[in-house]
Amino acid sequence: MAIGIVGGVLLAVMRLSKNPVTSSIAWFYIWFFRGTPVLVQLIVWFNLGLVFEYINLGPFYKDEWSDFMTPFLTALLGLGLNEAAYMAEICRAGLLSVDEGQTEASHALGMSHAKTLRRIVIPQAMRVIVPPTGNEVINMLKTTSLVSVVQYPELLRAAQDIGQTSGAPAEMLFLAAAWYLLLTSVFSVGQYYLERYYARGSSRSLPATPFQKIKANVLSLSNRSSTTGGTA
Repeated sequence: MAIGIVGGVLLAVMRLSKNPVTSSIAWFYIWFFRGTPVLVQLIVWFNLGLVFEYINLGPFYKDEWSDFMTPFLTALLGLGLNEAAYMAEICRAGLLSVDEGQTEASHALGMSHAKTLRRIVIPQAMRVIVPPTGNEVINMLKTTSLVSVVQYPELLRAAQDIGQTSGAPAEMLFLAAAWYLLLTSVFSVGQYYLERYYARGSSRSLPATPFQKIKANVLSLSNRSSTTGGTA
């Protein structure tokens, strides 16, 4: 997911560039990786050894492709590069949501384009970027189950292996589903507080968190009980 976020920001900036070559490269990348299923991409990465027997990077690295492209590296590249294409469109929408007057004002103050992005545009765009990015994080968590096809021992594959050896495959699949639900719930809570953090500049008063609501209800109940007791 970190590869996807960093790559998405770079691709979004390239896509919005006035340079036609840079913009075309970003467009082609997004078109290709969004247009092909991630499962197919994982299988292609894993089986490139059938096409390229050796990998030769000159004096830096030389090895057989089968030894270089391990299941972990296949999963990392397959999921990360695919996610970068989706994050690019999310980041592009966030950058476009910031008024152009902000950029013009920062340039008038003598700020460079990179500093304008870092200090002015991206912080304001985060309000638009964070909600869909949270959904992508949860989706990425569930998509990791696909890397079992390239023999990487992730959660689903581990559950299947234990289920086969223990004679309880259905129970282990239910357990794997419970783990996915637990982790997605944790990420959902993190997404909520992150959205609340970046919403500080857009609203005068932030909505109360679940903990604050519970605390307020407990205090109101205690106040009512003390008032009732004093009246009696």
